[in-house]
Amino acid sequence: MNKSFVLLKLVISVAFFGMLVQVSSDSFAGEPVKIIYDTDMGNDIDDVFALTMLNNLEKRGEVDLLAITLTKDNKYAAPYCQFINEFYQNPNVPIGAVKDSGVTADDGKFLRQSLEAKDEEGKPKFPFFNLAEDKTEYFEATALLRKTLAAQEDGSVVIAQVGFSTNLARLLDSPADEYSPLNGRELASKKVKYLVAMAGNFVDKHKEYNVVNDVPAARKVFSEWPTDIYCSGFEVGREIKMIGVAMLNDYGYVKYHPVKEAYSLYRGLDPKAEQCTWDLTTILFAARQDRGYFDLSEPGEIVIDEEGYSTFEPKDDGKARIFKVNHDQIVRIQEAFEWLCSERLLDCQCESCKADK
Repeated sequence: MNKSFVLLKLVISVAFFGMLVQVSSDSFAGEPVKIIYDTDMGNDIDDVFALTMLNNLEKRGEVDLLAITLTKDNKYAAPYCQFINEFYQNPNVPIGAVKDSGVTADDGKFLRQSLEAKDEEGKPKFPFFNLAEDKTEYFEATALLRKTLAAQEDGSVVIAQVGFSTNLARLLDSPADEYSPLNGRELASKKVKYLVAMAGNFVDKHKEYNVVNDVPAARKVFSEWPTDIYCSGFEVGREIKMIGVAMLNDYGYVKYHPVKEAYSLYRGLDPKAEQCTWDLTTILFAARQDRGYFDLSEPGEIVIDEEGYSTFEPKDDGKARIFKVNHDQIVRIQEAFEWLCSERLLDCQCESCKADK
């Protein structure tokens, strides 16, 4: 065969391959999902897992964590979120604390305890974060919501609410301010792409925790929120479990891991124990909405009655949909949770990881 022909064929093949790579890259490269994480951090361990997922997804380029706002009215909740973010080398995410709600003001089982944890020699387990010397600026939650939304492009922000509806209800009622000439309802309508919430129980006659702790706020948000709402009910996360053996085996790349510490304080380290994954479902949906992890109901309305019971009512022009999962999806989701929560930092600077390099 003529050498010139072979060379020409090779050049054409390489050029075609380059075009194919470029087309593929352009076709599948997506902008990270902009997320505000609204959480009652400290009441259950699934909030910690959800924040861990957000940090790992941001490292992957799938998520842009714009802000964290808190609905648990406890002084350790905001520093704890900063503590987790600093472990994941993501210290600049602004954090806003709820003010004067009085809702679940207790310390819980792992907030203060994790921040003050000592080893057998009485030394701090997590010396990278000193609570007494913490200089982080913590904002008021509603103000931070307004500030964050006002700075974003229209229709670009996903709010993941996995706690009480306190902050979002206050946002809806907020007036124009230095951040935006729009009131809260107008600001949410303009800037939010959709709200994804872990709230309600749409299968059993059961008052769900996130709803019942601030019923007036939940009634307001689910009846007045101006954008689409995707809701993961209690019955969804109840069926998807984080298994105890994963906690024992998957976080050993550091001597003391904050997530394992919190889990141990909250539930213990029984390899047979199982933890429901309510809050994690909202993060997985927000980050990977098009991956088929969840099915969705027909459009409808989420109705919260005065006692805190929740129902979903199908309606052709409704703005809400609720999550549904089958057995195959549950298996996929569980595996995704375990990987995304325990993923090792590629550039981790802890002593254990330095020793491995």
